[in-house]
Amino acid sequence: MNPNVTTLPRHSAPPRPAVAPRVAAKIWLSVFLAANVLLVTVFFFVGGLSDRPLISIGRLAGLYAAQAMAFQLLLVARLPWLDRRLGMDRLTSLHRWTGFSLLWLLGAHVVFIVFGYAGLEGTNAASELVSLATALEGILRAIVAFVLILVVGAVSVRFARRRMAYETWHFVHLYTYAAMVLAFTHQIAVGQSFTSSPVARGYWWTLWIGAGVAVLAGRFVLPLWRNVRHRLRVVAVVPESANTVSVYLTGRDLDQLPARAGQFFLWRFLTRDRWWQANPFSLSAAPDGRALRLTAKAVGESSAKLRSLPVGTRVFAEGPYGAFTTIHQQQPNALLIAGGVGITPIRALLEDVAGHVVVLYRTHRREDAVLLPELLNLAKARGGVVHLLVGPKEQSGPYGPQLGPESLYALVPDIAERDVFVCGPAGMTSAVLRSVRQLGVPAAQVHAERFSLAE
Repeated sequence: MNPNVTTLPRHSAPPRPAVAPRVAAKIWLSVFLAANVLLVTVFFFVGGLSDRPLISIGRLAGLYAAQAMAFQLLLVARLPWLDRRLGMDRLTSLHRWTGFSLLWLLGAHVVFIVFGYAGLEGTNAASELVSLATALEGILRAIVAFVLILVVGAVSVRFARRRMAYETWHFVHLYTYAAMVLAFTHQIAVGQSFTSSPVARGYWWTLWIGAGVAVLAGRFVLPLWRNVRHRLRVVAVVPESANTVSVYLTGRDLDQLPARAGQFFLWRFLTRDRWWQANPFSLSAAPDGRALRLTAKAVGESSAKLRSLPVGTRVFAEGPYGAFTTIHQQQPNALLIAGGVGITPIRALLEDVAGHVVVLYRTHRREDAVLLPELLNLAKARGGVVHLLVGPKEQSGPYGPQLGPESLYALVPDIAERDVFVCGPAGMTSAVLRSVRQLGVPAAQVHAERFSLAE
């Protein structure tokens, strides 16, 4: 299989939907959340208020916290419709902020309830907490759930997250599911809104079961079904440079796999020593219905072992994931900007993006420019342009002047009239995003994939 063989891409722009996909997803999520908040608020007031304002505030905070938990499950369910429109970057960011909102709501729930009942009983807060935990069914479970959420929140703070191995962080994060189960059983036992009416009870059961089904379907059932159907296996391993390798895969009915150029999978190569490892690698060629290709740089032990991957190895792939695709293209022409191994989704997009294309490829050295022959061949075939920008990133600030607004404008004078797709290391991506903002490129025309998901 020759990695330099290219096919002519599609040049015509697809018809634009009436509402941009990203906007449609944001509207859907906002309406869904607002409708649920309104329903819960109505159920709360219909169920009746406590004589103690603190207790009422605590109960309402607890209901909103339960909603936030269900919303968290929706955000991590990896539902294809949402993922293709928002991407894992934005969904992860929403998940993070929802998580911190959950912490504040749970904290308010505990504080207001305890102090409210302490004032009612004429005791101090500590004594009241012990009394509630021992006297009422479900309270102890709620306390355990709250402690688990606090632990997960603590390890999710950036300071702690950066000092913890991903596997450790992920294992601790799984305790969130246990906390949610405990919280729901607490709600069943003592939740006034849950017990106030059959309609409210039906709503909460529907919300929690729906969120659970979404996680089960998106995280387990759909990946398993796709792998059973497509049966991916390695057919070739091709070195691209001293530290970069491409892996070609084939399988059954790949024309039915809903993968697009620019997306990535979580790959598990089912060998004895690595079946348990899942690594995110982008597709480095547009899917053609016959084969898939990923290209990885040896930045860690796992990716370095790809060179010795036996042909015929079975592969379990979760995905495709990511919104870094041409369904978001707004303008007739495009600018693709890549740094390092972030070139892999950019190389795939070059086959799929519409109109005239300019590619800016930033590397430290020319010999680091993997897939450059393919880029040049594809660009030539469609009348596009490739600019290789070589130099250390220490030149005059992060990534040098080459990706500053003046340089970008000199290379692409009509940049404000193009869609801009950016993929590379976090520092480079941030520098480019600042530059395109200064050049007046509308936000709807800027599409970025963080290197942490693409590598």
